[in-house]
Amino acid sequence: MTTLFVGNLPFSSSEAELRGLFEQYGVVSSVVLVRDRDSGRPRGFAFVDMDDQSAAEAMLHMNHIELQGRVLRINRARQRGPDPGRAR
Repeated sequence: MTTLFVGNLPFSSSEAELRGLFEQYGVVSSVVLVRDRDSGRPRGFAFVDMDDQSAAEAMLHMNHIELQGRVLRINRARQRGPDPGRAR
């Protein structure tokens, strides 16, 4: 399983819309559209889980495509490091 980071999303994007885009390249396990904790509004990025081969195809074909006037940036998501503010 590979998690993709999808950045520079239009704020009007939906999880269903992203799932539809990525399903063109394989089975999508999950889509998480990251939202602001306080306002609940989308923050302009998401994470998409796909099998490894499908994720590679999606990155190859979808990186830098335009969605609602914004150029998407798609990369393999990095593991989150320790939060220095919480470790005390």
